[in-house]
Amino acid sequence: MKKFILLTVLSFFLYTSCNSLEENKQDTYVADNYTKQEVTIAMRDGTRLHTTIYSPKDTSKEYPILMQRTPYSSAPYGAEKMKTKIGPNIHLMKEGNIVVYQDVRGRWMSEGVYDNMRAYIPNKTAKQADEVSDTYDTIDWLVNNVKNNNGNVGTWGISYPGHYATVSVIEAHPALKAASPQACIGDFFFDDFHHNGAFLLSYFRAISLFGTYKDTPTDSAWYSFPKMESKDQYQFFLDKGPLKNLNEYFQYEKLDVKTAENKDRVDDYFWKEIIEHPNYDSVWQSKGIIQHLDKVPSSVATMIVGGWFDAEDLYGPLETYKAIEKNGKDNYNTLVFGPWDHGKWARAGVENYVGNYYFGDSISLKFQSEIETKFFNHFLKGNGDKNSGLPEAYVFDSGKKEWKSYDAWPPENVVKENWFLNRDQGLAQQHDGKLTREIKFTSDLKHPVPYSEDIKTVFTPRKYMTDDQRFAARRPDVLVFETEVLTDDFTLAGDILAKLKVATTGSSADWIVKVIDVHPDNLEETNDKLQDHLKMSNYHLMVRSEVLRGRFRNSFEHPEPFIPNKKTDVNIKLQDVFHTFKKGHKMQIQVQSTWFPLIDLNPQTYVENIYKADEKDFKNQTHTVFTDSSIEFSVLK
Repeated sequence: MKKFILLTVLSFFLYTSCNSLEENKQDTYVADNYTKQEVTIAMRDGTRLHTTIYSPKDTSKEYPILMQRTPYSSAPYGAEKMKTKIGPNIHLMKEGNIVVYQDVRGRWMSEGVYDNMRAYIPNKTAKQADEVSDTYDTIDWLVNNVKNNNGNVGTWGISYPGHYATVSVIEAHPALKAASPQACIGDFFFDDFHHNGAFLLSYFRAISLFGTYKDTPTDSAWYSFPKMESKDQYQFFLDKGPLKNLNEYFQYEKLDVKTAENKDRVDDYFWKEIIEHPNYDSVWQSKGIIQHLDKVPSSVATMIVGGWFDAEDLYGPLETYKAIEKNGKDNYNTLVFGPWDHGKWARAGVENYVGNYYFGDSISLKFQSEIETKFFNHFLKGNGDKNSGLPEAYVFDSGKKEWKSYDAWPPENVVKENWFLNRDQGLAQQHDGKLTREIKFTSDLKHPVPYSEDIKTVFTPRKYMTDDQRFAARRPDVLVFETEVLTDDFTLAGDILAKLKVATTGSSADWIVKVIDVHPDNLEETNDKLQDHLKMSNYHLMVRSEVLRGRFRNSFEHPEPFIPNKKTDVNIKLQDVFHTFKKGHKMQIQVQSTWFPLIDLNPQTYVENIYKADEKDFKNQTHTVFTDSSIEFSVLK
């Protein structure tokens, strides 16, 4: 059973190493060309971290060190057991590098107690430790103890290991020359488990992965995932009702205490953290890393990588790049964003699909060979100057399906344009007259808007990011605003701000805004991997989407109710896009108030803590969107 659990975790999370490449289990390249060493490295507070070192058998020259720190295991354990792929990609593996994997503090074979997104400690005392100091201490040991290293270190990682790559650049060790945080978590109130304060109910099964207590090293999984009694996640969560009814899934039998004794007891310390801290308080603020990126020395080159259709970590890489750019004017800091879901750029497949939508061939392979490898080689093996030959921003236009290079992101020739949600449900640059109209819909909590048509259960959702949105557009509780057929190409490059004017009959509501590319009717059906019930004709491609929990419209730290029936401003920041709405297409905006079970249900009556709301708190309400609402786009000219 434990082996099955480990394999499940690896399948969902370990894009974070080259195990995520399409590997041949019989591949002996690593075993033939590398030696493996397992060591424990003592941190400044005495805690010892398990570290695995793969060194080239050819000892006639020196090599840089490429390191990944991970909470997802540096397995396989044992001196004779070898990974079949190591390093960020196959090129860096075959060219020769010393590749290091480390279990972070409190995970797997490392000592200590794990803290999910452990807070950075400024001005530490000599014996205080955090992930910044653990990284520093590890690099210091490696450059002084690993044979045949050239004194240069690079870090990389995807998702959570991407976060640890970000951590590595704060107060960085002098030997650290290059870091590539990829799909990196930036802040758990905006990444992964929350979006703008709304809880990602779809991450329900992942909670125990981070919140099951362990205080001794182990090479076997010590956690288990909640067992859902249904294959229909929509109905499962609808039947469960309020979030507090999920507490029973986070009770672990320990100390002979049986789960039946108290239905409300919570053993999982991450779930407990979530339910006890519903607002962006000091706990969540302390765990964020973006605010500390003013401490990145110019001696470290950074390449931030992300996917335009990453459902898990989109906020993190965009905000990481922007924060380093803002605070480090002399830093080498670049951005790569392609048409990928979570970690897809580390895959070896030729065809590049996200869900049903095809973006082209060899996109990930091109990134690995021409961008990622070139970056690390220049800063770890080359002269390391800022003339790397790589662009500042290398970004994929998901509408034209082509790469573009820019000297800045967003590009310098971007202007802000306001497009209004008009009374005839049109979308235009002009407000349709002095008289503002009201458009109403009822939000029925027994029939919330689904985020996907698929009948399924997922560990973490991904495919919905490019799903056809026709099913939502045809519901009465989804407002649709659409342009006429475009007569010219129209390119968005940068962030989007929805400036809604709304009202509700209740005192609480969520607001979801989606940007849709409506394809022409006459498209040829050339996509043989399209789900059977879909057609490319009139395909409604979701380009960007976001939710704001309405109580946080003025402050994530200090929530407040709506005054029933009062017109209220709700501004929602949607993350950056790079997408051309081509001539012959239409641009569409969808506005709704439920998105289930991607996010949890808002009671629609104000309660202090939604995680503790009762069934009686959940009430249907009527919401209003006023036609002086607008969407501010970043338009490439």
